[in-house]
Amino acid sequence: MGLGKEHRARLEKLATTNLSDACDKIGVRGAALHILPIHGKKIIGSAVTIKMTAAGLTPSKHHLGIEAIDFAEAGDVIVVDNGGKIDASCWGGILAAAAKQKGISGVVVDGAVRDADEYPEIDFPVWAKTALPVTARGRIMQDSWNVMVQLAGVQVRPGDVIVGDASGIVVIPQEKLDEVLMEAEKILAKEEAMIKEILAGKSILEVDNKFSYEKMLKKDS
Repeated sequence: MGLGKEHRARLEKLATTNLSDACDKIGVRGAALHILPIHGKKIIGSAVTIKMTAAGLTPSKHHLGIEAIDFAEAGDVIVVDNGGKIDASCWGGILAAAAKQKGISGVVVDGAVRDADEYPEIDFPVWAKTALPVTARGRIMQDSWNVMVQLAGVQVRPGDVIVGDASGIVVIPQEKLDEVLMEAEKILAKEEAMIKEILAGKSILEVDNKFSYEKMLKKDS
């Protein structure tokens, strides 16, 4: 699957705030709300997805995540859709170790994870709604993988671009990546120019009047 070096290099320079604003400007829902780092550093990668369901009489062939980790390429991001439910974990230390060994950038879970103490030890980035000790076994199981899922109400398809930092997670549709990058770079340049003038002694009112910050996300005519 993979993300090109040029795109990755450009994304490295941008915060999720820039990317979320750019998505807003072009009319794409990008920010996945209320998913924050359990152990985090910036992650960038193409999505490999997992969809969860309730456990029952029909067993899962493998423990959740096994196929996705085996399939993923170095630099990819695992995305787990548990519908935001936080009564059982969707990720743990063994999966994190396997993903780290594969060179996977990180995991993003719309739900809960466990073994939170282990992620810093192996420096594996994990985003989720919360951490708890409760196992998935007998409660939830993998329904499918590498299919379209939701991440806190945002559509994620295999290959869509995931970016995470301290502010949260943004999903960028792969066919909109160039457009989002272009707009995000414009936004970043304007914000950096504003900060430069503020630090040079100009008042925030003067700077805001000059740059029309409130209108920054208005669509170009």
